[in-house]
Amino acid sequence: MAHEPLVTHIYTADPSAHAFEGKIYVYPSHDRETDIQFNDNGDQYDMVDYHVLSLEEIGGKVTDHGVALKADDVPWVSKQLWAPDAAFINGKYHLYFPARDKEGIFRIGVAVSDKPEGPFTPDPEPIQGSYSIDPASFVDDDGQAYLYFGGIWGGQLQCWSTGKFEDSQSGPHEPKGTDVPALLPRVGKLSPDGHQFAAGVQEVQIVDDAGKLLVADDHDGRFFEAAWMHKYKGKYYFSYSTGDTHYIAYAVGDNPLGPFTYGGRILEPVVGWTTHHSIVEFKGKWYLFYHDSSLSKGASHLRSVKVREIVYDEDGKIALAEKQ
Repeated sequence: MAHEPLVTHIYTADPSAHAFEGKIYVYPSHDRETDIQFNDNGDQYDMVDYHVLSLEEIGGKVTDHGVALKADDVPWVSKQLWAPDAAFINGKYHLYFPARDKEGIFRIGVAVSDKPEGPFTPDPEPIQGSYSIDPASFVDDDGQAYLYFGGIWGGQLQCWSTGKFEDSQSGPHEPKGTDVPALLPRVGKLSPDGHQFAAGVQEVQIVDDAGKLLVADDHDGRFFEAAWMHKYKGKYYFSYSTGDTHYIAYAVGDNPLGPFTYGGRILEPVVGWTTHHSIVEFKGKWYLFYHDSSLSKGASHLRSVKVREIVYDEDGKIALAEKQ
């Protein structure tokens, strides 16, 4: 299970996994071949559509439900349908996705369906007040839905430090320093219908055991991209990729809005440049979905989704299950 891609007929990455209707549904991005050279802006990740995968058992047959949404379906999109997520809100399945608008600025859109596999019908405009990449939806026990997002470098999070977009080619860059706080991911409560933010977005604070914000030079611990939220025994687990150091890390809090105290690493670096994950409970066990580039023999833009079981110790710390 730990070493085989879920599917091999297409390249898939950035898996968002959910338990819907008695199955696991995985919402990945869809990598494709390109001649675009690797760069820090991420131009080589030139994805144009989404497939939805499902499976009834971990390790069992995986069904590819085909194209659920494509860039040509969305009026505001110019290119790059990157990492999506999904949620069941107000009787509908919502697909949240980032893409560049006609001005080259990443926004987050939403599309809906009556079925978890789609196809999904997009709203004609992105979510008001949205920016950057990697939307991750979370519906709490009280029914309130949240959307977490953000990604540095090509994800443009560093471009919004003043509250308006400033091109990182000539303006703001990721902060540096041992006494400078790291850039923080964002979160916003969603409206009851799941199509807009109910209010403004705010920063998600990730702190150390002393309650101090992680610093910019803490590349092993600070947030870079790939936010995810899940709940375990009443605690909120905010997990993410450290990006250029390639770890999947997590932090724990008592509130979905934070703050979250750094808890450690879940996954070490994988084959390929990026790492991106999701965590889901299914039939009494917990699983980590992630991707690597082993199938493409290391091509960083051609990735494949995999899955591993995770476990919690008595203190709530996460680790990979020893037997996979």
